[in-house]
Amino acid sequence: MPKATKGALIECDPSIKALIIEIDYQRHDIIIEELDDTHLLVDSDKVEFLKKELDTLLNKNTYNPTDADN
Repeated sequence: MPKATKGALIECDPSIKALIIEIDYQRHDIIIEELDDTHLLVDSDKVEFLKKELDTLLNKNTYNPTDADN
């Protein structure tokens, strides 16, 4: 009998997909299936957590000219 898993389809560019894979590598409970270069099926209960983690990573890796003065 087929088994169904509840998930959310994420469409993103390959660089964001790489970040999501890195986050999942630490936890092993976010990605259900890698579909292709721009699509992932993720646990729908982890979407908000994933958004927060991506925001944190992207803010950490974004150039801010006011930070360069310090």
